[in-house]
Amino acid sequence: MSTVRQRLRVARDARALCDRAALEADLSRIAREAGPSRDRHSLIVGRVKQALAEGRAVARSWLIEDGAGSACAERLSGLMDSVVQALFGHIVSDLYPRLNPSSGERLGIAAVGGYGRGTMAPGSDVDLLFLLPYKQTAWGESVVEAMLYVLWDAGLKVGHATRSIDECIRLARADMTIRTAVLEARHVAGDAELIDELITRFDAEVISNTAAEFAAAKLQERDERLGKAGASRYLVEPNVKEGKGGLRDLNTLFWIAKYVYRVRDVNDLVAAGLFSAAELKLFKKSEDFLWAVRCHLHFITGRPEERLSFDLQREIAIALGYTEHPGLQDVERFMKHYFLVAKDVGDLTAILCHALEEREAKPRPKLDRFLTKLKPRRKPKELGDFTVEAERLNVKDDQVFARDAVNLIRLFHAADQNGLALHPVAVRLVTKSLKLIDGRLRDSPEANALFLEILTSKRSPVVTLRRMNETGVLGRFIPDFGKIVAMMQFNMYHHYTVDEHLLRAIGVLAEIDGGDAADSHPLANEMMPTVRDRTALYVALFLHDIAKGRPEDHSVMGGRIARRLCPRFGLSAAQTDTVAWLIEQHLTMSIVAQSRDLSDRRTIQDFAKLVQSPERLKMLLILTIADIKAVGPGVWNGWKGQLLRTLYWETENLLTGGRDIGDRNSLVEQAKTELRAALPDWSDKTFAGYAQRHYPAYWLRVEPARAEAHARFLRASCADGCKLATDVKTDAFRGVTELTVFAPDHPKLLAIIAGACAAGGANIMDAHIHTTTDGFALDSIFIGRAFPDDHDEMRRARRIAESVEQALVGDIWLFDIVEKRTKGAAAKGRTRPFEVEPEVTVTNAWSDRHTVLELVGLDRPGLLYELTTAISKLNLNIASAHVATFGERAVDVFYVTDLTGAKITATVRQAAIRRRLRAVLETDDRDEAKAAK
Repeated sequence: MSTVRQRLRVARDARALCDRAALEADLSRIAREAGPSRDRHSLIVGRVKQALAEGRAVARSWLIEDGAGSACAERLSGLMDSVVQALFGHIVSDLYPRLNPSSGERLGIAAVGGYGRGTMAPGSDVDLLFLLPYKQTAWGESVVEAMLYVLWDAGLKVGHATRSIDECIRLARADMTIRTAVLEARHVAGDAELIDELITRFDAEVISNTAAEFAAAKLQERDERLGKAGASRYLVEPNVKEGKGGLRDLNTLFWIAKYVYRVRDVNDLVAAGLFSAAELKLFKKSEDFLWAVRCHLHFITGRPEERLSFDLQREIAIALGYTEHPGLQDVERFMKHYFLVAKDVGDLTAILCHALEEREAKPRPKLDRFLTKLKPRRKPKELGDFTVEAERLNVKDDQVFARDAVNLIRLFHAADQNGLALHPVAVRLVTKSLKLIDGRLRDSPEANALFLEILTSKRSPVVTLRRMNETGVLGRFIPDFGKIVAMMQFNMYHHYTVDEHLLRAIGVLAEIDGGDAADSHPLANEMMPTVRDRTALYVALFLHDIAKGRPEDHSVMGGRIARRLCPRFGLSAAQTDTVAWLIEQHLTMSIVAQSRDLSDRRTIQDFAKLVQSPERLKMLLILTIADIKAVGPGVWNGWKGQLLRTLYWETENLLTGGRDIGDRNSLVEQAKTELRAALPDWSDKTFAGYAQRHYPAYWLRVEPARAEAHARFLRASCADGCKLATDVKTDAFRGVTELTVFAPDHPKLLAIIAGACAAGGANIMDAHIHTTTDGFALDSIFIGRAFPDDHDEMRRARRIAESVEQALVGDIWLFDIVEKRTKGAAAKGRTRPFEVEPEVTVTNAWSDRHTVLELVGLDRPGLLYELTTAISKLNLNIASAHVATFGERAVDVFYVTDLTGAKITATVRQAAIRRRLRAVLETDDRDEAKAAK
C-alpha cells in the first residue's frame, strides 16, 4: 500500500475511533452547562476517558479481526491525536480564548518519542512537547496546565516539556535523549509554523555533521539496554519492547537511518540504498508482528506490560490465531514465530551497521569478543575464494558460492581456523545463497568433514556455529536442526529456545575441553582429557535435543536421527552407536542422580548395567553436566555436581571391579573403623555404645565426614539430656544448607519438618532419614541456599531449625501457618499457565529393601508437606526422600516401607497408595487438604 493511501486509511480509522469535532463540541457544551470549575473538570475528564475507552475498544476489535499490529498502533496514535486536538480546541476556545493575541501568545503542540512516530500501544506514554516562540506567557502556562490536568486525571501517563525553539536546539545539542525525541517531532495541535521552524533549525543546527556521533551513541545505548534486558534474543520470556530483536531495536534502526540518511519515511530506506525491497518488506513485516504482540499484551493485562511472560503467551497465541500441530502446542508455534522475527530484526541491524561503516558513520568492529583472546595460528595470506578486509573475512566476488556451494561451509571453517570475524558483505551474500544448500552439498564428504572440524574445534566452536545458525546455513545444511531453530519449550525449566540451548551446551563442552571453570565441575575437567572419542561426544551433545517438538519421545527419536546423520558426517559404525546411545540416555544420569537413593546398592547396580563401560560413563557424565549448565542461569549448582560425582564414582567402582558392592558386612565394619579413627578423643566403650545405636543401613549410606559430624552432634545432645536437638551447617560449594534433626521417631516426623521448612520459605532438595536402635530419628535435610553470605544463611537456617523444634513439641500449629504462607505464594505463582499430568509410580524393582514411590506433578508451594503428610497417614515409613524440581515440574521420590519395615507387596495396598497420592497431586485446594486432615 502506498504511503499516501496508508495515511488516508489511518486517518479514516482515527475518525472511526474518535470524531474529533464531535468530541470538541461535547467538551464545549460541558463547559457552558457545567457549574463550578471542579464539577466541570470532572465532567471533562469523564468525557475524555469515555472517548479513549470507546476508541480503544474499537481498535482492539479490529486488531482481533485483521491482526494488523502496525495499523492498530497507528489507529491508537490517531485516537490520541483526536483527543489532544479536541481538548486543545476546547481550552483555547472556551477557557482561555485569545481576544487580541500578542506575538508571544503562540503555542504549538508536537508529539515526540514513540507518539511522534505515529504509533502507540494501549498503555504507551503520551510524550508531548509544548513549543513556544521564545518565552512562556501567562496564557501559554494556563493552557498547558489545563491540558495536562485533564490528561493526567484521565489516567494517561504524560511525558511533557514546555520549551522555546532556542531551548530545544540548545538541549538537543547537549543531550542525546532529547535529540532523539526532537528527531521524531510531529505536529499535533496549535501553531504548526512553530513545529516546522523547529524541524528546519534542528536539521540545520543539530543534525548537520553529527551523523557518526548520533549513530555511535544510539548503538551504545542499545548495547547497554540489552545488557539489562538480557543479551540473548532467545530468552523464553522476552521483553517485546526492550529485549533483543524487539520493537526498540527497530526504532533504533529507523532513528539512525532517519538521522544519517535524512529520510522521513521508512519507505525511503530503499531509495537511500540502505535496504533492498525484500529487506524493507521484512522490516515492515517484523514491525507489524511485534506491534500486534505488544498491543495484545496491553489490552489483555490492562497495563503497559512489555514482558511476554508464560501466563500471557498462550492467551496471545490464541488471540493471534495459532493452533496446535503434532508435537507442538499453539503457544510453542507462536513463540517460534516470535523468535524467528527477533532473528530477522538482528539481520536488519547487521545490514544497517554495515551501511554505516561504509559511510564511516560507525567505527569498524573488532573481532568477536570470544575470538579476540584466540591468536591465529598464522597470518592469513591466501584463503582461496576469500579475502581479509580490516581483520574480517570477506568473499572475493558475488559468485563465490554459485561457483562452488561447498564455499558456504568453507567460509565458516576459514573464519574459525584463522580467528576472523565475518564481513557483513559476506554474511549478506550467504543469506541470499541459502538455496544452494541442497542434497548434493549435504552429502558432500568435504562439506561434512569441514563441518565436523568446526563442531569439534579447539578454538571457540560455539561462536562459529552461532554464526552459521544466524545466517540460516546450519538449519539448511542439517534440516533436522532447522526444525528446532527458534523452537520454544513451554516450560519454566528451559530458559532458551532449543537451538540456542544446543549451541550453549557446545559452548560449555568447549569450556570443559579447554580446562576452564574447573571449580564448578572438577570431575568433568579431570575426565575430559581422558575421553578417547571427543568427536562422538561433541556430535552427541550437538544432536541430543534434535528431535524436540515431535510426537515421539525426543530421546528415542533423537537416537534414530543420529544413526542417519552420523554416517553422513563421516563417523564410523562404532562412533554412531556411541552417539545414538548417549542421545537416548542423555537424561538418565541426571534423573538417577537427583531422584534415586545413591546409597541403595540396587540403584548403582541398575545404572551400571545400563552404562556397561567406564568410557560411556565418562562421556555421559560430561554430556549431562554440559546439558544442565546450558539450560539457563542458576540451573547448575554444586549440589547437582556432588550428586553426579557420587553416582559416577560408585558406578565406576563397580564397573572396574572395585570393592564388592554386595559385601555389606565388610563395608559396615570399614565405615565403623574409619569413624573410630576420626574420633581419637573417644574411649572404646563410648564408641562401641554409639556404634550400636545405628543400623547397618546408616553405615552404608553416610560418608565419613558426615558420620563424624553426626557422632559429635549426638554426643553433645545426649550429654545435655536432650531428646530433641537440631544443628545447621552451610555448604557454599554445593549451594545447600544442611539441617540435622535428632528427635523421637514417628511416621509424621518428615511431614512436620517439611511443613516447618515450607513455613520458613525453604526449598528442600534432599532428605536422608536414619532411625536409631533406641527409637530415635537422625534426619539430614538439605535445603536450597538463599543467601550468598554465610552469616545471613546461618541466621535463616537457625530460624527454620527453631520452627522445626517448636512444631515437634507442639508449640506451633503447622497446618495453618503453611496454608497462610503458601496461599499467598500460590496466588502469585508462575506455574499457573502450565499443566503437568500427575503420575504416581509404586515399584519394588528399584530397591532390594524398600518400595519406591515416584510422584510427578505440577509444583506448588507446600506440595512436599502435603505429600509427606499423606504418606504418613498411609502408615508408611519414609527411609529417604529425594526432591527435584524441573521448572514447573516436581519429581519427588520416596523410599518407604510399611510399619514393620517390609516392602509394600499387596496389589490392593499399592492401588490405595496411588489413589491417595494422585489426589494430592491433582488438587491445589487447601480447604480440601484441611478437610482431609
